[in-house]
Amino acid sequence: MAEFKEAPAGASLAVKLTTWTENRFPTAFDAYKVHMSEYYAPKNFNAWYFFGSLALMVLVIQIVTGIFLVMHYKPDAALAFASVEYIMRDVPWGWLVRYMHSTGASAFFVVVYLHMFRGLLYGSYRKPRELVWIFGCAIFLCLMGEAFFGYLLPWGQMSYWGAQVIVNLFAAVPFVGDDLALLIRGDYVVSDATLNRFFSFHVIAIPLVLLGLVVAHLLALHDVGSNNPDGVEIKAKKDPRTGIPLDGIPFHPYYTVHDMIGVGVFLMIFTAIIFFAPELGGYFLEYNNFIPANPLQTPAHIAPVWYFTPYYSMLRATTDPMVNVFVGLTALGTLVALLKGGFSGMVKGAIVVAGLVIILLLKTFDAKFWGVVVMGGAVVILFALPWLDRSPVKSIRYRPGWHKIMLGIFVIFFVVLGYLGIQPVSDIGTLLAQIGTIFYFGFFVLMPWWSQIGEFKAVPDRVTFHPH
Repeated sequence: MAEFKEAPAGASLAVKLTTWTENRFPTAFDAYKVHMSEYYAPKNFNAWYFFGSLALMVLVIQIVTGIFLVMHYKPDAALAFASVEYIMRDVPWGWLVRYMHSTGASAFFVVVYLHMFRGLLYGSYRKPRELVWIFGCAIFLCLMGEAFFGYLLPWGQMSYWGAQVIVNLFAAVPFVGDDLALLIRGDYVVSDATLNRFFSFHVIAIPLVLLGLVVAHLLALHDVGSNNPDGVEIKAKKDPRTGIPLDGIPFHPYYTVHDMIGVGVFLMIFTAIIFFAPELGGYFLEYNNFIPANPLQTPAHIAPVWYFTPYYSMLRATTDPMVNVFVGLTALGTLVALLKGGFSGMVKGAIVVAGLVIILLLKTFDAKFWGVVVMGGAVVILFALPWLDRSPVKSIRYRPGWHKIMLGIFVIFFVVLGYLGIQPVSDIGTLLAQIGTIFYFGFFVLMPWWSQIGEFKAVPDRVTFHPH
């Protein structure tokens, strides 16, 4: 047993209490030192590094507001909508809690998308942070599941029919689709059984997994250290006497205070939306969701919430002509691999067989199934990013200018896909969505090739830092 520390003579009550607690719970103080006061982060963090801490803050907001909502919500198809109205109209400050939760859902995806974009900018997924990125992508998947299951709970028109459409997509899976959709719904249509299933996943199952992944994400990050805008590893240059990175500063108090700026700006925007535009023109809360669910009346246009729409747009873009395009691209890719790959005869044979199998599968199953595959693949492909990027440098700062153009076009197409997913189907919209889908996957699939091309700038030995 370690010796107890003694508080200095004449110490204040706070010091005495801290010493008393540390003697009895040293693990907490050790964790504080490892992850806060003695965790050295690069000194050149910029505004893009606000979004990690903001995501953690929004998670806390969602958990706290969710607890208060569950106190009054009824997971019953006959009572769910009325219980939400009760929260909004009769529970003291219930309207505020509900709007904080609904706005927080969108805010969560805003900060997570920006957090992931920062990773793309500065190569935060590259060695040795592959596991940090994988945990982050798993968090993103959990968030999508959490949002989807929570979307049904208000039992409004768009909630009901949105869930009906999405669950029916699973019926397109060959051989097991009907049974899979039935298992998810718990009934032949979206009903009370579905609501109870979704409620349990939204309130208990996924939050537990999500919290575990967040802890794993942070632990993995602090084990290997944070990336920075230069992509320079600060652990490579340490003070020989202290072993402290020369370009590192303690996370606390420097970045805890620094992040307060981001928190302050975020909360001003967040509260402005809550008090003045909680629906945000129907993007955060659809107007159809203020109408009770009616299984006998289908809305004129069914669309998911904005944070799902890029992937929903890819789903709708996968038509029979689009599948034929996939067949042509597969054949072209196989031919290019044979002509330029420099592979042995056995490998070339394997490439031909793989290409033929993919083409056969594309022509065997219908476009609806491949739409589901494309929608899921758009998220799953993110997990492979650390191994797709073959650039000799991490940060966009030291890459060729046309790499920035590629990333810019990627972002534009992603935003356009999101917009198209909200709009009714049209010929020009479908064509744009198909082009955007091809570019989205081409950006990743061709990354091992295009990420190595161009003239790269020299990366400095130490981080570049300009005090502000």
